[in-house]
Amino acid sequence: MTREKTAQLRKFVAPFEKADVKASIQQMANTIPPFLILWFLAYQALSVSVWLTVGISIIAAGFVVRMFIIFHDCTHGSFFKNKKANAIVGTITGILTLFAYEKWKREHAIHHASSGNLDKRGVGDIWVMTIDEYVEASKWERFKYRMYRNPLVMFGLGPLFLVLISSRFNRKDARKKERNNTYLINISLVVLYTIMIMAIGWQAFLLIQGTIMFTAGALGIWLFYIQHTFEDAYFEDESDWDYVKAAVEGSSYYELPKMLQWVTGNIGFHHVHHLSPRVPNYNLEKAHVSTPPLQQATKINLKTSLKSLKYKVYDEENKTFVTFGAIKHLLGNSRAVQQ
Repeated sequence: MTREKTAQLRKFVAPFEKADVKASIQQMANTIPPFLILWFLAYQALSVSVWLTVGISIIAAGFVVRMFIIFHDCTHGSFFKNKKANAIVGTITGILTLFAYEKWKREHAIHHASSGNLDKRGVGDIWVMTIDEYVEASKWERFKYRMYRNPLVMFGLGPLFLVLISSRFNRKDARKKERNNTYLINISLVVLYTIMIMAIGWQAFLLIQGTIMFTAGALGIWLFYIQHTFEDAYFEDESDWDYVKAAVEGSSYYELPKMLQWVTGNIGFHHVHHLSPRVPNYNLEKAHVSTPPLQQATKINLKTSLKSLKYKVYDEENKTFVTFGAIKHLLGNSRAVQQ
């Protein structure tokens, strides 16, 4: 893709970068109140059946995912035109989704600026090792990587790590504004959760909120993982890395049924989002449909996305993800050389 074409592509998307206050408020209205109502119904359902409560909580988790997309747009400054409005709504939805607004805003911006760049991995992205790195790594490092890429760990322990550890603490180099925002959200959560536990009891609270946040967290990690981990995903060294290519070729188009597309706030059009983070989620599909070159992005669906679970290590030479099994012989050769 030439520079002329990349510039033209970004120009095509530019008209969709405008936030619509009416659309944003409407999205908040059909997301936050339904979530609160479902939470209340889940509690009321305890008098009928614990399993009914769990079922309602799982449905409520879908609205947390949708709420997170609002939070996510606010961090990009795309949900409202007004910076302060984005910060206020982002902080409120951050409390509801358990994410620190300023902290995530900074780390996610780094992810966008370095996605697919092999020389700038480590902040806000999925841990990816190349074949050479994996073969040359120590047994302990390979063990950690295999555990990290294990679906039970990634989607089972991952949500707990995200909400209980990663989002609760500031980075060492965090600025005052970022630190204070994290403190504000943490204190708000302590106060809110204390009040709710005193009102309904810790058992009911843990069952409902635990089910909701764990399910939402697992879904969120799945979406992020699947949209950057597919067979021919884009990865390049710094010298050859290109922002537009990383967006269009390194992010998939996750074609979902309309209901799931609504729940996930159109984030399946991830290639559009990475090309232009200033496009609000409700304009992503429009930008995709109106820009033919974007329709050439790798398309996956519910069935084909499951194949991505087997992709573990990136093959720099052939520009593709491979399985652990595919590099067993390389490990054997490495051990032979060491001996």
